[in-house]
Amino acid sequence: MIANVSVDIAHSNIDRLFSYIVPEDMDVSVGHRVLVPFGAGNRKTEGFVIGLDYEAQSAQGSLKQIIRTLEPYTVLLPDQLELAKWMVKNYKCLLVEALRVMIPAQLRGGRVKEKRIRTVRLADGIDIDAVISKMYSKNGKLKSAVQYEIVDMLQKAGCEMSVKDICGFIPGAQSAISSLLRKGVLEEDGRTVYRQPYMDEVAVTQPLSMTPAQETALSEIIWAIDSRHGSYLLHGVTGSGKTEVYMQAISHALSAGGTAIVLVPEISLTPQTVDRFRGRFGDRVAVLHSRLSPGERFDEWRRIRLGRVSVVVGARSALFAPLENIRLIVIDEEHEQSYYSETSPRYSAIDVASHRCSLNGAVLVLGSATPALNDYFKAMRGRLTLLEMPDRISGIPMPRVEVVDMRKEFLKGNSSIFSTSLYNSLKECLDRGEQAILFINRRGYSTFVSCRGCGHVFSCPDCDVSMTYHKPEACMKCHYCGRISRIPDKCPECGKPYIKYFGIGTQQVEEQFLKYFSVYTALRMDMDTTGARNAHQRILKAFENKEAQVLIGTQMVAKGLDIKNVTLVGVIAADAMLHIPDFRSCERTFQLLTQVAGRAGRHKKQGEVIIQTYSPDHPAVTFASKHDYKGFYDYEIAQRRASLFPPYSAFIRVLICTEEERLAEELSEQYANGIREIVENTLKSRGAKSSEVLLIMASPAPVKRRQGIYRYQVLMRFARTRNTPALVDAIYDYALSNRREEISFPEINPMDMF
Repeated sequence: MIANVSVDIAHSNIDRLFSYIVPEDMDVSVGHRVLVPFGAGNRKTEGFVIGLDYEAQSAQGSLKQIIRTLEPYTVLLPDQLELAKWMVKNYKCLLVEALRVMIPAQLRGGRVKEKRIRTVRLADGIDIDAVISKMYSKNGKLKSAVQYEIVDMLQKAGCEMSVKDICGFIPGAQSAISSLLRKGVLEEDGRTVYRQPYMDEVAVTQPLSMTPAQETALSEIIWAIDSRHGSYLLHGVTGSGKTEVYMQAISHALSAGGTAIVLVPEISLTPQTVDRFRGRFGDRVAVLHSRLSPGERFDEWRRIRLGRVSVVVGARSALFAPLENIRLIVIDEEHEQSYYSETSPRYSAIDVASHRCSLNGAVLVLGSATPALNDYFKAMRGRLTLLEMPDRISGIPMPRVEVVDMRKEFLKGNSSIFSTSLYNSLKECLDRGEQAILFINRRGYSTFVSCRGCGHVFSCPDCDVSMTYHKPEACMKCHYCGRISRIPDKCPECGKPYIKYFGIGTQQVEEQFLKYFSVYTALRMDMDTTGARNAHQRILKAFENKEAQVLIGTQMVAKGLDIKNVTLVGVIAADAMLHIPDFRSCERTFQLLTQVAGRAGRHKKQGEVIIQTYSPDHPAVTFASKHDYKGFYDYEIAQRRASLFPPYSAFIRVLICTEEERLAEELSEQYANGIREIVENTLKSRGAKSSEVLLIMASPAPVKRRQGIYRYQVLMRFARTRNTPALVDAIYDYALSNRREEISFPEINPMDMF
């Protein structure tokens, strides 16, 4: 038998299948990982078995043999293999790149293994009474009290016990166990244990009664689960009970003998979400995300693969969990850009989820209070079925929103970061014993450091961005590469000591809050405070337990959180994302404001939101203040239509990254010229007009240098016509034939423009 193997080496020159003989005594199936001799030196190399040929005989004499299988079970399911092939076709990635995302990285190279614990038990067939009698001397005294205690404990337990547990109960047990093993009284064994990432007890929950809108949405999804097809966009305002719809839909999928995947965008959301699902589904829930330890991630994946799990909850990578018979995939907060991979393969989790659903006869549910404009557009065009939940559960009103014009505050003499309205609302909220969230999408103390004498701004030497002042550490940090620099006494440009800090970050908000409200406690949640293991969970637990009255944070606090006692949300600076060079800036600002506003008043108490801004009349602010998604959509889609931006065009970017700026510039110009030629030829062959080409331009990237690497880009934009797929295919073909390490593969509608 011949096995077709994809060797685990990511290089375009070997992006093909290699044939190996399967030894007669070896059990190999499609989906196995194997160790094979590869290359002229027969270097031992890992690989994936993609196919088997049971009849091939003629070429066997010239083929090498598989050395061994790496696991006793297949690591890739049939639908995962098909999914990988689809990703190769659609994202033009290498096959092995697509296969790698299907398994934990730690599995490759044997970097993590099963955890086994040492156990002992009473030997089979021994006479316990005789053993115990030998432990006594002729005068009736115990020779070894420790050995007696061990035998007595194992006899009473009636089963094997771990050596660690025995030693915990009986001091000095280690040497006594060794002695009993030598005497044949005990037998040693081991057992595999799973490293559990979430060990805290959670309260068991039962299905809740539902609003009419929830019932309508659920009945639609259940019908689709039974019919084995369907794609839905669940648009529900914050607090409308989307999670309960998900859980009851999952219950139905499980009762039908199926499984389910739930994706969440932020690691910070995972603990709270996992607790909810564990409370409903118990040990049938597994979790996958990047903050797990290698051992935990491996064990969770192994539990899933061995069929001990029915529900997988996690970030983007959980989409590839080795679940069989998937009946439902839920993508919560589907508008989040974290669902788009920034490394090869550059995939959209939503598109991949849709295809995996089609392979399994499963239902796809995208949920959000602020759906991505492109997905709502698809729903309006009938490509997704729209389900609406316009009201909060139990008749709870949406929070009251006040927009504060900070220009007027300044004119009134208030230079504080807190407007009069926010200060008064904070005081009233805290005096009532309630809690508040303060949101600012900038970490650190000040966003940049400048000299007031000459205007010099301190920038990162390796990145074209300003350094951020971090007061507790008394330093400047680059948030792109992590470089840390001391703060100079004098300006390096003019030599004057007029160093000043500008802008506001989470650290400054925390400092100012404690200055004005010294009797209260605040917690800060940003990249600086959540680097440690389980930091997200600890901060949220402490806030839920009212160990602090205020939670200050970046976008980590803007979505998914459901804290009963939070009645006030303050947005310190709503303008941070409004004026960045990205066609989605207005959409993302609206989404952030709406999401963070939705954290207030989610239970019985009325919620209040204060939005501080220097652009009070901006549509993103005004529509968010009215909780008016449909109004915002109508406005923004009209702007996109008039400007021919997605979804009315295809936006494509290629990034060129080199250590030499001149080379990056030259490559970008060459690439742009090549694209122009291929596009012109494609349109000519189809009898189309060049007016379909809106933009083909080489230019520096918005952040021209990162970590010492110069970044140039080729931007392309084409009007959406029947010719667009052919143009995209032609650009992909050009990219494949002109692959270089310095040039990224084309991205359609890239989520990160920087």
